[in-house]
Amino acid sequence: MVERRLSNIVDLPRRSARERIYLELRARLQRCQYSSSDRLVDTDVAASFGTSRMPAREALLQLVNEGYLGGTSRGFAIPKLTAADMRDTFEVRRLIEPRAAANAARDLDAIAAAALTRAADAACLALAEQHTEGLILAMIDFRSAWLGAVRNARMASTIARFADQVQTVRLATLRDLDTQAVATRGLLDIHAAFLRRDPLGVGDRMTMHIATAEQAYFAQDLAAGAPVAARRA
Repeated sequence: MVERRLSNIVDLPRRSARERIYLELRARLQRCQYSSSDRLVDTDVAASFGTSRMPAREALLQLVNEGYLGGTSRGFAIPKLTAADMRDTFEVRRLIEPRAAANAARDLDAIAAAALTRAADAACLALAEQHTEGLILAMIDFRSAWLGAVRNARMASTIARFADQVQTVRLATLRDLDTQAVATRGLLDIHAAFLRRDPLGVGDRMTMHIATAEQAYFAQDLAAGAPVAARRA
């Protein structure tokens, strides 16, 4: 087990201490900046944010209530995903994400479109250079860009909670160069539909993108003759 010490005091906007800690940790969790072996201890979190223990603990418990973290005997950690969890989440994503992405395409502004284009360009460059980490980061940025264009805050918040499952899929499948090419083509197809402000096209391509990711994720475990990874590759 690894305990990650949050050593740097974080400069945060004027909100309550609990809210500030909650928002920052949630953002880190959504970008998968913690691994399943990390432990978030309330005293360490409080020290890193320059607060007392109580608001740090309240923020951590809120993240537990929302499903981002689970309690352990040594602090809080990312819950482990089983094969059933992965299948269930894929099913929910197929139901929600195409509609959310279609709505984002309808409401897309120039700033969001530019962010999508930067991420798509970064993905193409990473693919050409066979830079797996760069491709994963580009896909994280692309997803963040279109999610930021979803006006339905409850829908966007729900989808953001799938970040651990999405990243598990990326880490398990994008080591393969053929899969990288397929995933990047799918991202570019979605990007083109976004730039056309084509909600139906975005929804259809997002449905295919999720289905392709699901097939690749479970296929790689069958090919290896091993059970589906519990949480991280």
